[in-house]
Amino acid sequence: WIETVRGPTSVVVEDQRPVRLDNWYLVDDRQVDQLLLLPTLVDGQANADGSRFDTDPRDTWSRGRGRPRRRYATPRRVEVVELLAEREMLPALYFIFSRAACDDAMAACVGAGLRFTTAEERPRIREIVERHVENLSDDDLQVLEYDRWLAGLEAGIAAHHAGMVPPFKEAVEACFVEGLVRVVFATETLALGINMPARSVVIEKLTKFTGERHEFLTPGQYTQLTGRAGRRGIDDHGHAVVLWSPFVTFDEIAALASSRSFRLTSAFRPTYNMAANLVRRYSADEAHRLLGSSFAQFQADADVVRLEQRLDQRRETLAQLRSEAVCERGDVAEYRALLEGPREAKGAPAGGRSTAVEEGLQSLRPGDVLWLDGTGGNGRVAVLSVSHRKGGAVKVKALTAHRRILTLGAPDFTEPPEVVATVALPTPYTPTKPGFQRQVVAELQRVAAGRAGRGRGRGDRKGRGGGATASSERPAEEASALRDHPVHDCPDRDAHLRALRRGERLERELADLERQVRSRTGSLVDLFDRVLQLLESWGHLDGWALTERGEQLVRIYHECDLLIAEALEEGLLDDLDPSSVAGLASAFVYEQRSSGPDLEPWFPNRAVGHRAERLAQLASELNVDERGLGLPATRSPDATFFPLAHAWAVGDDLDHVLADEELSGGDFVRTVKQLIDLLRQIGDASSRPATSASARRAADAVHRGVVAASSTIAGGAVETGDDTGGAGTDDTAGGVDRGVEGLAEDVER
Repeated sequence: WIETVRGPTSVVVEDQRPVRLDNWYLVDDRQVDQLLLLPTLVDGQANADGSRFDTDPRDTWSRGRGRPRRRYATPRRVEVVELLAEREMLPALYFIFSRAACDDAMAACVGAGLRFTTAEERPRIREIVERHVENLSDDDLQVLEYDRWLAGLEAGIAAHHAGMVPPFKEAVEACFVEGLVRVVFATETLALGINMPARSVVIEKLTKFTGERHEFLTPGQYTQLTGRAGRRGIDDHGHAVVLWSPFVTFDEIAALASSRSFRLTSAFRPTYNMAANLVRRYSADEAHRLLGSSFAQFQADADVVRLEQRLDQRRETLAQLRSEAVCERGDVAEYRALLEGPREAKGAPAGGRSTAVEEGLQSLRPGDVLWLDGTGGNGRVAVLSVSHRKGGAVKVKALTAHRRILTLGAPDFTEPPEVVATVALPTPYTPTKPGFQRQVVAELQRVAAGRAGRGRGRGDRKGRGGGATASSERPAEEASALRDHPVHDCPDRDAHLRALRRGERLERELADLERQVRSRTGSLVDLFDRVLQLLESWGHLDGWALTERGEQLVRIYHECDLLIAEALEEGLLDDLDPSSVAGLASAFVYEQRSSGPDLEPWFPNRAVGHRAERLAQLASELNVDERGLGLPATRSPDATFFPLAHAWAVGDDLDHVLADEELSGGDFVRTVKQLIDLLRQIGDASSRPATSASARRAADAVHRGVVAASSTIAGGAVETGDDTGGAGTDDTAGGVDRGVEGLAEDVER
């Protein structure tokens, strides 16, 4: 790309680390009750001894008459830390891709009695901590579980993740840099932007959950994590330790450790704000030239090729599913319409696939029969129980046709679960007893033979992803029509219905892929032109000139920039008290990620509630036009945070605001910082003085307490100091306008 825009270029590559890195593989051999630590690489190649630890179902052992157990296991965290201490490999950064797991690991080590500090060091730790938390009240510290956190620090053990408030994280960093903390359990965000080198780095898993699926670490991510190992001027070599996992082979770990293939991928695309700023500052030809010369444009053609390959694969699968959905006896789509009653076929829920799966799991009842591929038998399992775990996760226990009890959660499903029938569970409820299981299996066999009753009516249950419904709760004429339909008695009826539903989901995926191809074909220049087309249709442009509405848009630097500008234009933030302005504005910065059920929105009065409803309607109208032009859809506003923002703005204390919420202190602080940044932008952008003043008062009202104690003020903008970034960071406050300058500089430099 550089040669394309600047001419012949020489590349200088430096691959020598200042401190040598030793890669290690750690496995728990339960047969000899010992942790085995061996080099991952020998002379730059995979250690030939490593492959013997790869999982084999036959590789089991037992003591005496005990049940067979897998010989190798992932080492326990406390044991790993003890081993590192014995081998003088501390201090260590221990990466775990879960906030809760980081906290649990710290608690486990403290509970096991591990202590790595001296009597002289503990007062110094308390001194550092007091300096960082001096602006937090005693009540705030109690809400943030200060005593538990401090006990870990004084033992030389800490957690570090985005769920912690910045003063806590900064105290951990300061103690670690001084050598007072020997072990930090951290999420991968610690590897970015913070100077905390250690002697050793431990990576518990080489896969991480992205919210939809588990993905393998890239060589770049692995290098970034292990780059913390080895303190320059202190250590002559650092250690990178990867723990054994049944899901990753030794050769895959060795390949990752030895890889030097790092691909850069541009995430740049013209936003509405950037488009407006390009129109304001450049001619049409110059703006198109800048975009056409960008790195993202250079990479786009290869991306289109990959997308086209995925399209071909999906089209082949869709053709097969359409064939499987054809029944010689009658029309399967017609039968499904009868089966679902007056409801329309449902698409993916607005919250996304993971939300739909969670909602589907929550709606299950004991006795529901699901179809699961790969379970053996006839593929059907009976739901025994549905429980809600800590954090809102839903767990379902189910029995297979082979009398095996499964524990299922959202990660086990790629689509919402299908209820294909319902059976009556035996009484008394004793699911672990063989007699109970035999009766349930017999019911499953009757379902497979078509003799068991179809499911109970589900039309009134929220979040169903489509499934069989019972005739027992249907009007008599509907039930009769269903029984009389020729497809009803087809032995392959369930397979036809599954193929039909999967085909419909695949059609939606194909449409999305085709939109992506359209958005990349001709690439950023075409995408930019479509952005301009939408801005003109919404009254922000008149040819190659900004309208009065467009002048308002250029001051809003946010992922929902156009939606915010339209909300201001419609007066949705006018004539409101500062706390209500803060609440409505929070809908743009907060996105609920909890797996639990959506909470009923709360507003101080009906008028404010109507404005929130209009805001959601405005987003839907914008999304329709965006889809029509093949543009990425603007995220819908989320009013879940409204009561928290409103309560904080009127002066409620942290304990009251977070009393019944799953939100961590760190997430609350980060969201409010982003809210402050947006409120100040609204104060600058609004053309109505009263609205500007109210937004600024709202920003001042929420900048207090733990939020103020976690902030530094620079140039009038709140810097988050957070390891996850966000709309409140210095990178984005004014960042889109700087992005226009940066685009020009990158191309011209």
